[in-house]
Amino acid sequence: MPRITQRDIARLAGVSQAVVSLVLNNRTDATTRIAPETRQRVLDVIRETGYAADPVARRMVRRHNQILGVFTYESVFPSTSADFYYPFLRGIEECAEQLRCDLLLFTSAPVTDGRRKVFHENNRLRIADGCLLLGRDIPHDELARLNRENYPFVAVGRRDDAGGPVPCVGADYADATRTLLERARQLGHREFAYVGAGEGAESAADRMNGFRAGAQRSGRHERTAGRSASAVLDALLAAGVTAAVVEGHDDGVALIRAARERGLDVPGDLSVLVTGVPTEPADPDTACTGFSIPRREMGWQSVQLLAALLDGESSTTLQRLLPCHFVEGQTLCEPREDRS
Repeated sequence: MPRITQRDIARLAGVSQAVVSLVLNNRTDATTRIAPETRQRVLDVIRETGYAADPVARRMVRRHNQILGVFTYESVFPSTSADFYYPFLRGIEECAEQLRCDLLLFTSAPVTDGRRKVFHENNRLRIADGCLLLGRDIPHDELARLNRENYPFVAVGRRDDAGGPVPCVGADYADATRTLLERARQLGHREFAYVGAGEGAESAADRMNGFRAGAQRSGRHERTAGRSASAVLDALLAAGVTAAVVEGHDDGVALIRAARERGLDVPGDLSVLVTGVPTEPADPDTACTGFSIPRREMGWQSVQLLAALLDGESSTTLQRLLPCHFVEGQTLCEPREDRS
C-alpha cells in the first residue's frame, strides 16, 4: 500500500496542502486562522487514513524533532554513583515521556585529560533539539561556547554565568546549609567547622557560603584533600569544635566512624551534619543529620525548562533553585558542657 502523503490528505479533505500543514503543526495564530469545521475535517481524514507525518519533514517545518540530548561529564551508571544519579535520570525520563519527547544519550565524546568534552571534531549535538548537561564540574569554556552559539541547553545544577546566564535547575545548597547551622545554634553549639573543599564546583561554593552565613563567619575550614578522617578529627578536637558540617556524605560517615573507633560519642562529643547524599550504599547504622537534595525534581524541571526554551517562551526564568529538605537523623544534639 503506497504511503499516504499530505497531498493525499488535502485532496480527501478538499483543502489545500498548506492548510493540511498548518493543521499538522497546530498553528493557531491570527494570520493562519482556519475555520473549526475545516480543521476538524482535516483531522478526521488524518485519523481515518492513519497518516503519520514524516519526522524529517516535520523537523524541517518546526525546526525540532522532539529529541532531547543528555550529555554527562562523568559516567552515570557505575555502582559507586548509581544511587546519586538515578533520581536525576528518573526525573528526566518521566518529564520527557510526558512531553512525548525521545532522549538521546551522547556517549561518543572522547576523554581529554580525564574528562569528557561536549565539543570535539565529531560532536553530534545538532541531532538533538537541545541538550541537558549533567556533571559535578562542567567546564566554563564549554558553557560559554554553548551560549555563544545559541544552542539550547540546560545544566542540571546551578552554574555561574558563562558569557551570559546559564540556563540551569539547581538545589539551594546555601540556604539548606545555613538552616543546618541555625538548628545547631539553637541547641547551643558555638564552635563550628566546615569539612570539605568549599570551593571549585558551584555546589561546593554554595555550601561554603551557607556555612559562613550560619556560622556568622566564625567557623573553621578543614580541607579533606590528602587527609585521613582521623587527621581531620584530630584538628576538630584540638580546636574545640562541637559541630562539623561535612560537604560529602561519605566523608561524614568516615568522620563518624573515626570518632567512634576512639570511643567518642556522636553526637554527644561531636555533632556531624552532612550536606550531601551517599554515592555508595548508605551505612544502615549511621543515620546522618543533614538535608535531602531534590534530585528527581531537578531532572524533571530541567526538561521542562529546556522545552520552554525550545518553544521560545520569553517569560521563562532561566535559573531555578529548588529547596532542600531537612533530614532529622541521629548525629546532632546539644553539646556537652564538659568535654575534657
